[in-house]
Amino acid sequence: MSRGYWVARVDVHDAESYKDYAASNGVAFAKFGGRFLVRGGAFENPAGTSRARNVVIEFPSYQAALDCWASPEYQAARAKQRGGAEMDVIIIEGYAGPQPA
Repeated sequence: MSRGYWVARVDVHDAESYKDYAASNGVAFAKFGGRFLVRGGAFENPAGTSRARNVVIEFPSYQAALDCWASPEYQAARAKQRGGAEMDVIIIEGYAGPQPA
């Protein structure tokens, strides 16, 4: 079974409302086995566009990643942003096949 990932790019416009969101989203992530691989940090943007903050969360399966997004726990956390951030999020299935030699 392939893992699932959330890949998010975020611009925070209201630090206080984003802080409320960040303080409450862990309930959903824990319930669905999510774990942060990237949570902010330095980055380079060699091509295309970017936002100020990047996040990658790994889930035990693609279905768990989808279920977390749709969960009441995560939707309640999202509501706490109150427009404090602009986000681009994709939920993507991981790859477990052969790698280049």
